[in-house]
Amino acid sequence: FTQYLLFGVMIVVFGRMSPMPFYRKMFEPQLMAFSTSSSKATLSTAMRVVNEKIGVSKSSTSFVLPLGASINMDGTAIYLGITALFFSQAYGIPLDTHHYFILMLTATLGSIGAAGIPSGSLFMMGMVFTSVGIPLEGIALIAGVDRILDMLRTTVNITGDSVITVLVDKSEGTFDEKKYHKPNV
Repeated sequence: FTQYLLFGVMIVVFGRMSPMPFYRKMFEPQLMAFSTSSSKATLSTAMRVVNEKIGVSKSSTSFVLPLGASINMDGTAIYLGITALFFSQAYGIPLDTHHYFILMLTATLGSIGAAGIPSGSLFMMGMVFTSVGIPLEGIALIAGVDRILDMLRTTVNITGDSVITVLVDKSEGTFDEKKYHKPNV
């Protein structure tokens, strides 16, 4: 929910627009992301909606969204960091300041390297846990609920990619604001 609030603030501050048309029109890609848990499977739907309904140019849609689906997995980075903190507390492993920096770095790198497939972040979790000395057994404990969390992460990822695409296109001067404010058909 915090991430969605941040996305809205970004649209207001950097795009100087209301975020409500964006959120209304992004329902279809968000539903697809939630149901498939795959950024790659959702990409074509997001590209169509961002171009046809939101008003982003074809060139920005074709470049920024696929790039974002590959390397901008903010939901995954947050998840990797939170699970590492959870298991460090659960196992009683103290983390110092340098551990937090290592955790931020490995969670960010892990999110970039994670596959855009369901539960792709589970493979990167081992790298994050190992970097700060957390036992890998924690992965087995979280695997049972990972699918539900993955559905939410993927929705955050595809929404973030779309927000950035809108802001990049607006900064390039090729954004169609009339289409953006037009009611959803």
